[in-house]
Amino acid sequence: MAIVFDETNLLARMVGDADGITPEELAAAEPLAAQALAGVKALTEAGVIGFPNLPKQTALAGEIVTYAGKVKGSYDTVCLVGIGGSALGAWALDCAIRGPHPVQGDHSAAKPRLVILDNVDPEFVQLALASMKPKKTLVVVIAKSGATAETVATFLIVRAWLAAGVGAKGVKARVVVVTSEGRGDLKVMATNEGYTTFHIPENVGGRFSVLSAVGLVPAALIGVDVPALLRGAAKMTATAWKPDLASNTPLRAALLHFLSLTKKGKTIQVAFPYANRLWGTAFWFRQLWAESLGKAKNRAGVVVHVGQTPVAALGTTDQHSQVQLYMEGPKDKLFTFWAVKKPADPGAIPAEKTGLEGFDYLTGQSLAKLLDVECKSTQAALTENQRPNCVFTLDRVDAEHVGMFFQLLEFETAFAGEMLDINAFDQEGVELGKKFTFGLMGRKGFADFKKRYTDYEARRKG
Repeated sequence: MAIVFDETNLLARMVGDADGITPEELAAAEPLAAQALAGVKALTEAGVIGFPNLPKQTALAGEIVTYAGKVKGSYDTVCLVGIGGSALGAWALDCAIRGPHPVQGDHSAAKPRLVILDNVDPEFVQLALASMKPKKTLVVVIAKSGATAETVATFLIVRAWLAAGVGAKGVKARVVVVTSEGRGDLKVMATNEGYTTFHIPENVGGRFSVLSAVGLVPAALIGVDVPALLRGAAKMTATAWKPDLASNTPLRAALLHFLSLTKKGKTIQVAFPYANRLWGTAFWFRQLWAESLGKAKNRAGVVVHVGQTPVAALGTTDQHSQVQLYMEGPKDKLFTFWAVKKPADPGAIPAEKTGLEGFDYLTGQSLAKLLDVECKSTQAALTENQRPNCVFTLDRVDAEHVGMFFQLLEFETAFAGEMLDINAFDQEGVELGKKFTFGLMGRKGFADFKKRYTDYEARRKG
């Protein structure tokens, strides 16, 4: 069981000094890596951040698994109401372990589907409700603050839909809440209405919460092996605390991505999974990297406007839609490929010859080989064009490897934040938009933001 990181094509000997990292640059930056490791460890030991300790939460995992076992068979759909980190992790887990939609096939009480309401587009919400049956639906509503406008608004609609279908008294048994323990109106409602509730640690932010109850509750309800996820994450956590840069995969990856950004001007990172099962993970990672590292100020309060923009591309699909730009467009990108060594099914191509040259060279081979060759060929072509790239290779996509990979990417992000000297765990840029929304929707205490928006509209009109 392993995840291997290959950095070769990020190096100057492969893509040139202007775009690749030189041995001297890497050696000079090693002390910074040590400082980043010490910084994340200090934040963890002080209780400021909690994601490194999530793999240890065996008691909570046991409670979640027990609850899932108790309600199993009473639903054929898990309807998750949440947004951002409260939804993307569950989608990534579902996509990785059970396969991407729509190829999961028919759903049933033995094989429930996951429906995620993560947007307030009214047509989307109504179409989703029309596709579900209240008596066969278990609703999981997730909001750490307990007041996320999109989640609360959607849940009010879903709650009324449930009541109409199962009766007001029946709603209690069909709702699970995941929120903070000591604050928020969602917690108050859960207590007042008797909903089953699991709590999110205060020191775990939404984008780092996939291995908390935020991700584990929906995962357990759709049949994902929760203990295996945490076992994999625990193994990666042990790796992430190693002081040796050569054996600490997330730390080394963070340093190389940091140097590519700060020394070579690679302001865009393309996450390029060559596995449809990892497509959801690419979107989860996009939030993790963007919200954590895109910051206006460093820790000293100096304006820096730092960050590396994450983009998701799918191999081989996006070889036919994006790679032309990547090969010949601006040299502002690095590419991080995600490959899988042992797919569950190689996809054998029939051996029968057709007499057509364009077909027969493929007969008797496999889709797995073609996918692997396409991935390696794209890496080689990018390298010839001085486009730096690297690869994470998972042995396979199963619960343990997915747990490992999530924890690797979270540690890499945290280490990169330390190297950039920013707070990777706040999100002030997101909060301002939320405050404008509260003001415009009439929430008490946010009238000033409504006035600020009115002033903004006046400026727009000249």
